[in-house]
Amino acid sequence: MSENTTPNAPATAAPAEAPAGNGKRRRALTALAAVVIVVGGGWGLYEWLVASHYEDTDNAYVQGNVIQITPQIGGTVMAIGADDTDFVKAGQPLVQLDPADAKVALEQAEAALGQAVRQVRTLYANNGSLAAQVALRQADVVKAQSDIARAQDDLKRRQALSGNGAVSKEELNHSETTLANAKSALAAAQAGVAAARENLASNRSLTDGTNVEDHPSVQAAAAKVREAYLATQRVAMPAPVDGYVAKRTVQLGQRVSPGTPMMSIVPLNQLWVDANFKEPQLRNIRIGQGVKLTADLYGKKVEYDGKVAGLGVGTGAAFALLPAQNATGNWIKVVQRVPVRIALEPSQLKANPLRVGLSMDVEIDVRNKDGQMLAEAPRTTALAQTEVYSALDKGAEAEVRRIIAANLGREPAAAPAAHRPGSAAPTAGDAAHVALQNKPI
Repeated sequence: MSENTTPNAPATAAPAEAPAGNGKRRRALTALAAVVIVVGGGWGLYEWLVASHYEDTDNAYVQGNVIQITPQIGGTVMAIGADDTDFVKAGQPLVQLDPADAKVALEQAEAALGQAVRQVRTLYANNGSLAAQVALRQADVVKAQSDIARAQDDLKRRQALSGNGAVSKEELNHSETTLANAKSALAAAQAGVAAARENLASNRSLTDGTNVEDHPSVQAAAAKVREAYLATQRVAMPAPVDGYVAKRTVQLGQRVSPGTPMMSIVPLNQLWVDANFKEPQLRNIRIGQGVKLTADLYGKKVEYDGKVAGLGVGTGAAFALLPAQNATGNWIKVVQRVPVRIALEPSQLKANPLRVGLSMDVEIDVRNKDGQMLAEAPRTTALAQTEVYSALDKGAEAEVRRIIAANLGREPAAAPAAHRPGSAAPTAGDAAHVALQNKPI
């Protein structure tokens, strides 16, 4: 019996230890569940109180104006004033073209304007001579009428004396012939008056209602001078804004035509950020909301402040060069993104400059939803403006007035300075134009 009971003793003791192991496991699972519940509750509370008030993305890039410098006239490149990475000021010459062709065209246009002014002066002078011709023809009419009256009186006297034989028939015929000739002379004089008046009216139709300076022929020639003058100024291409040079492709001696890209100017003080948000993220984004941005260039140490300036009117796929054809059978839904433009603080850009194309991390505070999703009013001021080219037309007007005054016999006005605003010294094209201005007509 003892041999049979001894092996069974451990078997009866094992079940007694099982409840202790199960209790530890249960407590561990309970603690883990409590941790999960606490963490999940904390995360949910954070999502509800904090995270739901912000929308963020790392699909954001710096954008800016890339201003292409292209010639307005054709020519051969003689000088290049800036290279990639150079900083340039507005008005600074960037490229200089050969001014020879423009100089010849200006000389031809100036000569044509001078000739037009003198021809129009001749038209006004002809009014006086043609009016004198009318007066002369009218005097011929008066003389012819007087001759007719005398011839009629002479004929009447001779007819009265012809009955008693005092006047021969030959003399009577001579008086009749004289009267007929006088009548013919009157008709010719009257026709001459009509012709002279027509000539005067024709000439006056070319001069009435205007003066020499405003005459259409002079204005047409003046327009050619303005065009040629502007061409002499456009041989030097200035920088339209302050910025940095990029993508220079122009070379010395290159023959360029109007519109040929030569280099680009990037004003780094006029940058913005295009942040591409997913469709669900756009629900709460409004114009004017505050934005916090960081750049990979500086890391988290530098934070930029911005504002939502506008939301794109289409997704990136809609404006792609090859847009997706979703009507095809092989269709897979892809969450689209819409660009959101974010304006940056100029002072922060000046302190920590950015470059076009840099990556940014963007976080928008969407708590304030009073703004609009799309702009509702047009701009009231110009988006961008430059004064670099405004002085060129003033110089052309002064040149036209100088030529007109010289050909009218008046004292010519002082020739305008050809110095381009914003440049340090006159360009080669300017020097050529000054020489043209000093040339006597």
